[in-house]
Amino acid sequence: MPIRNKAAKDIVDGSLPQRPDCYEGERLVRVLKSIQRGVESARVLAGNSLPEKIWLKQQFAIGINDVTRVLERMAPIADKGSSAQAPCLRLQAILLAADCNPRWLTKHLPTLASSRKVPLIFVKDNKKGSLRLGELVKLKTAIAIGVKAKGNAINQIIEEILDGDEVNDGALLEVH
Repeated sequence: MPIRNKAAKDIVDGSLPQRPDCYEGERLVRVLKSIQRGVESARVLAGNSLPEKIWLKQQFAIGINDVTRVLERMAPIADKGSSAQAPCLRLQAILLAADCNPRWLTKHLPTLASSRKVPLIFVKDNKKGSLRLGELVKLKTAIAIGVKAKGNAINQIIEEILDGDEVNDGALLEVH
């Protein structure tokens, strides 16, 4: 079953589930390398007019507070659809360090993300998940990273991950 469908079913009490499909080990390395290539590709296609840190902030909500803020600004999505206007900023997915300590820092994110129909991608690396996520956005650590829906190479790779497709190490995705 793809991650997109599992996220809501695995969240019972708002705590981070211990999931067998959590990205770790060699699988995590492949996924993070693919996302990194997507970041580089999107950066090249966008041009180099902005400093890298500012450009990264346009692509990602970085950190628990920023991810929470963006999620709270998104309107909750009813199961039958909503007649409200779409928000200006939408998260495609959230990368979350599953080995965050203390757990209460991220306890609210699964429930909030589920109410906005934003899937979670758990990252676990022997208590170093936040270090791995930090590398992705050129910081020392990052417990949570929200991927903003921009329609670029990053979003195409995240879509493949959410659909349960194995990420191709050699392929560099192009924006159509």
